[in-house]
Amino acid sequence: MAIETIGVVGGGAWGTALAQVAAKAGRTVHLWAREPEVAESINTLHENTAFLKGVPLSPAVRATNRLDDLADADALLLVTPAQFLRATLAQLGDHLPRSTPLVLCSKGIEQGTGLLMTEVCNAVAGEHPLAVLSGPTFAAEVARGLPTAITLACADEALGARLTEAIGLPTFRPYWSPDLIGAEVGGAVKNVLAIACGIAEGKQLGENARAALITRGFAEMLRFGAAKGAQRETLSGLCGLGDLILTCSSTQSRNMSLGYAIGQGRRMNDILAERKTVAEGAYTAPVLLEAAQKLNVEMPITEAVVQLLYHDADVDTVIGGLLSRPFRPE
Repeated sequence: MAIETIGVVGGGAWGTALAQVAAKAGRTVHLWAREPEVAESINTLHENTAFLKGVPLSPAVRATNRLDDLADADALLLVTPAQFLRATLAQLGDHLPRSTPLVLCSKGIEQGTGLLMTEVCNAVAGEHPLAVLSGPTFAAEVARGLPTAITLACADEALGARLTEAIGLPTFRPYWSPDLIGAEVGGAVKNVLAIACGIAEGKQLGENARAALITRGFAEMLRFGAAKGAQRETLSGLCGLGDLILTCSSTQSRNMSLGYAIGQGRRMNDILAERKTVAEGAYTAPVLLEAAQKLNVEMPITEAVVQLLYHDADVDTVIGGLLSRPFRPE
């Protein structure tokens, strides 16, 4: 069956951008937003003034504050912050038929359990078919219709083809992969590495340092991915290396901008208190490090980020520690 109606769970910038994509692809779109003012803004002004200000939205995007309004959707895009996915799935409860595909669009690892988002879904709603949508995307560019390519990971190739047909556009190009774990690992790890690159930018360490962090960070991503069962080819594609390059290259990235402010001497809690949006890497970093240590995977850049975010370490001391590591073959 063709996917004609799409529900989007999450009224932030990325959820709104994906709703816009689905509407442009000709789908009927219902977007759930937690905040009543967000739903009202989308329905009356055709703009998400809170999270995607200045980007006009298709009138076909209809917003609601009721999750049960999404019950008839042929597929759901789950775009809530990673740490709220479990609670959101519990709220959805019995509203959805068990055959409804769930497309995971958040990037992170659950605190407390160390589970990837697919693993959270399997624990809470294991009967639903799953897919992962991940890649190098800034929400505002996607919503404006600028060219974007992204990974759509799904074990069922036929379902992957249906989802691609439902949301694919000339300017929004999904590339199918069977490797859900790889797509998730790439999205989660790159957020932490983007914080590291932001810190280097804030400290004005130069472009050479940023290139080194991206390259050596990618090596960390590959090591962790291999330990989790991800395919190296997946992480070398859009949802791994592609996403890493984008988020480490612009302070449009919430995670890089967080790191930039830390590099300039500010504290994480003060920065996050000023923001409406979520920097997923700040919550993923300690869980990622713990998971890596359990798997005996060395991730020194990730460890440095955790020291700076959660242990009040001195930036210059942590950077000095990275630079004084023993020389070794690449």
